[in-house]
Amino acid sequence: MNEPPPQSRPASAVAPGRPGSLPFPTSPLGENVPGIATGRDVEWEPLIDYRRNGVSETTIHGAIAWASGDRIVHSFGGNVLCYGRSMMKPITMKVFASELADVLDSRQKAISIASHNGDTEHVAAAQSILSESEWGLMQTPLDVPLVQFGRQVRRPRRWYHCCSGEHAAILRGCRINGWNRAGYTLPIHPFFRRFLDVMKRYLGEDWEPLRVSRDGCGLPTFSNTVSELARLFAALATEKDDDWIWGAMVAHPDLIGGFNRLDSTIIKAGDGTVIAKEGADGLLGLSIIHPDYPDGLGIVIKIAHGWNPQATWYIARAVLGVLGIELRNPYPLHRQKAFIVPGVVPPDRLERLEQIPTWDEWDPDSDRWYYDWRGHPLT
Repeated sequence: MNEPPPQSRPASAVAPGRPGSLPFPTSPLGENVPGIATGRDVEWEPLIDYRRNGVSETTIHGAIAWASGDRIVHSFGGNVLCYGRSMMKPITMKVFASELADVLDSRQKAISIASHNGDTEHVAAAQSILSESEWGLMQTPLDVPLVQFGRQVRRPRRWYHCCSGEHAAILRGCRINGWNRAGYTLPIHPFFRRFLDVMKRYLGEDWEPLRVSRDGCGLPTFSNTVSELARLFAALATEKDDDWIWGAMVAHPDLIGGFNRLDSTIIKAGDGTVIAKEGADGLLGLSIIHPDYPDGLGIVIKIAHGWNPQATWYIARAVLGVLGIELRNPYPLHRQKAFIVPGVVPPDRLERLEQIPTWDEWDPDSDRWYYDWRGHPLT
C-alpha cells in the first residue's frame, strides 16, 4: 500500500502503514472496478408502478431472471451483480445436509434456513439446536425482533437476530465435523471453504466470486449475478428429494419468515410446489416445480432500491399467477393502485398476466373523485 505524504494524509487515529490508516472509500464518487458495475451503470428496468388516477407517481425498478436447469429462459432488467445474502440460506445449508439430516428435527431444520421475525417460536427453535452451554458461541449481532406488533420494549439479544437459526445450525455442523467453532464466521474457516465447493458444484469448477463481503449477520456472502442466483434456485427444485431442505421449508413455512412475511405466504400458497426465500437487500428467490420446466424453475427478483416487500409481493403474485399458482394480494393499504410491467414474465405468458389484477374489489380507491370536475364550475 502506497502511503500519501504525511502532510496530505487525512487525520487518522491509526498509525501510518497499519490496516485502516487510509480512508475507505477514497472518493465520494466511488471507484470504478473492471468487471464490477455499480448501480448507476446497470440498465435497471421498471418492474411495477403505482398510479394516482392514472398517472405514474412511483416506479419501482429492478431485475428479474427465470432459469431452468443451466438455461436462462427469461431475463429482464439486466444481469445485475449483487449479493445473495440471506436468500442463499437454502444453498448454504447444503454444506451440512448430510451431517444434520438425522440430528435435527423438522422444526430445527426449518429455522436453520430462516430469516425469521424473532417471535417466541423462532427463538425457541433456534436455541434448541445447541445446548445452553454452547449458546455463548453464537455470534449474530445483538438485535431486536425483525417484525413485531406494538411498541418495541425488548432489549437486544443475539437470538432475536433473523439469522440466529442459521448460525446455531452452522455451529452444530462444525461440532459434528470436528471443526474449530471459533472463527466460524470468517472466510478462512472450513465452513466457508465447503460452501465455496457447493457453489462450484452448481456454477462450475471454474466459477469464482468477484467479491466476498461480510453480511449483516457476520457470515461471508458471495457476489452473484441475478442469473446465477436463478440457476441456484432451479437446482433446489431438481434436488428437492435429495435432502431435507425442501421438505423442512414446506413443513414449517411460518418458521422461515413469520406472520405476513412474503416467503412464508408463498410457501403456503404453493402447497408443496414452491419454496421461497427473501434476502436483503431487495431479493426474493423462488424455486418451483412445474410441468413446463422439467429441469426445475428458479426465479429471482432484485429490487433496485432495496427491501420493498409490498412491491416484491405484487411481482411475485404476477409471476406465480402465470404459472397457475395463486398468491393473494398484500393486505390493502391506503395508497395508489399497482400496475405490473409486462417484462417480468416471458412473452408467451403475457395473456395470462393480463388477467391477474393487483387489487381486490374492496381495496380503497380514494385518489380520485367520482365526477367530472370540469362539469362543475367554481362558484
